[in-house]
Amino acid sequence: MNEPLAERIRPKKLEDYISQQHLIGKNGILTNLIKQGIIPSLIFWGPPGVGKTTLAHIIATETNRPYYTLSAISSGVKDVREVIEKAKQSVGLFTAKNPILFIDEIHRFSKSQQDSLLAAVEKGWVTLIGATTENPSFEVIPALLSRCQVYILNSFDKNDLIALLHRAIQKDHILSTKKINLKETEALLQISGGDARKLLNIFELLVSSEDEIEITNKLVLKKIQKNIIRYDKTGEQHYDIISAFIKSIRGSDPNGAVYWLARMIEGGEDVKFIARRLVISASEDIGNANPTALILANTTFQAVAAIGNPESRILLSQCAVYLANSPKSNASYLAIKNAQAIVKQTGDLSVPLELRNAPSQLMKDLDYGKNYKYSHDYPNSFVNQEYLPHEISRTKIYEPGHNQRENQFREILKKRWKEKYKY
Repeated sequence: MNEPLAERIRPKKLEDYISQQHLIGKNGILTNLIKQGIIPSLIFWGPPGVGKTTLAHIIATETNRPYYTLSAISSGVKDVREVIEKAKQSVGLFTAKNPILFIDEIHRFSKSQQDSLLAAVEKGWVTLIGATTENPSFEVIPALLSRCQVYILNSFDKNDLIALLHRAIQKDHILSTKKINLKETEALLQISGGDARKLLNIFELLVSSEDEIEITNKLVLKKIQKNIIRYDKTGEQHYDIISAFIKSIRGSDPNGAVYWLARMIEGGEDVKFIARRLVISASEDIGNANPTALILANTTFQAVAAIGNPESRILLSQCAVYLANSPKSNASYLAIKNAQAIVKQTGDLSVPLELRNAPSQLMKDLDYGKNYKYSHDYPNSFVNQEYLPHEISRTKIYEPGHNQRENQFREILKKRWKEKYKY
C-alpha cells in the first residue's frame, strides 16, 4: 500500500495536532467540549490543508463516537440518507452517543442535499461536522447553518509548517531511515502556501528517491516549481488565479481579467465564488470613484446564482470588463482600515454626550443628547459639530481618492470643514 506521507503522519490524538490553538489549545473551546463529551454540530471553515478532516476524526476518536464520512463531490441525496440510516441504527446498538457524520466540502452540496441533513441534525440522529473552504454564510442553507457552530481554522504559520516537517523526518517510518538536512525552507513554505498537505506532498516528492539529501531553496525551485501549472480549484492555484484575476481588474487591464476568468471557468471553478469576488473588488478597488460598479457586480452575483453554467460566463465577463475599465479608488477600504487601527489603539472611547441616545427622562437629566444640533435645521443640512470621541477630535480617517467623483467629495469636505480635517 503506497500511503502518502500526509496520511502516514496524520495526527490521531488531540495532543499531536499542530496549530489552531484558539480551538484546541489548553483553554480552547473544542478542547473543553471534548473534555465534557458534548459535541454540537460544527462547520469548520478554512483554506485547504489546515487539518479540518483530521480534527473531525480526532473529535470522534476522543469522544468514542461512531464516525461516518461523505464527500460532497461524489455523494448524492441517496448516499446521505443511507449513511443517516446506518447512523440511526448504531445508536443504542453500539453506543448511546450520537454518531458523527463528517461531510467534506459541504459547500458543494446542493440545497436538496443539505435539506436531507436537516431532520437528522434536528432529531439528534447524527452530529454533523462539515468542512468548507468557502464562507458558510453563502454556501450553507440558513436552516442548517443555524443548527451548527462555525469555527474558523487558520492557515498554518511558518513555525507550524517547520514543526510539521521535523515531525515527518522524526516520526515517519520511511523518512526516519533517511538522512535529511533542512538547510533552507523558504521556498518549500512559499510554494505550499500554508497548506500542510501540499507541503508534505512536495517534501515527500523531494526526498522519496534519496537516502541522503540537503533541502535548499535552489533544489526546491528546480524540482518543484516548474510543475506547478495545473489549475486546482481546491488548492493553491485556486487562490493564485483569483488573485491574478482581481489584480488585473485593479490594474485596469480587461485583457488580463478575461484571461484569468477563462482559466477559472475552464478549470471548473464555482461561478458564484468568482461573482462574490467581483462584488468585493467593486467596493474595495473602485468604490465611490464609480458607485455603479457595486450595483452591477451585485446584480451579476444574483444573476449568476440564478442562471448557472454555461451562460454565467458571459455575465461574469461583462462585469469583469466593466470593473477593469472603471476609475479606481480604495479610499473607502483605507478609511475603514484606518478606523479599525484607531479603535484597536485607543480602545472603547466614550460616545460624546451630545451624540448619545436619550430615550428616557433619566438619560435626558444626565445630559444625554444635550447640545446636539440637528443637521436639517441648518442651511444645506449641515452644521459644524464634533462627531468623533473628544480624545481623537480632528483625526482625518477618510482621504478621498484622486478621481472625478471623489475630487468633488474633497471640495465639498473642504468647504464644510474648513481647516478641521485639512482636506
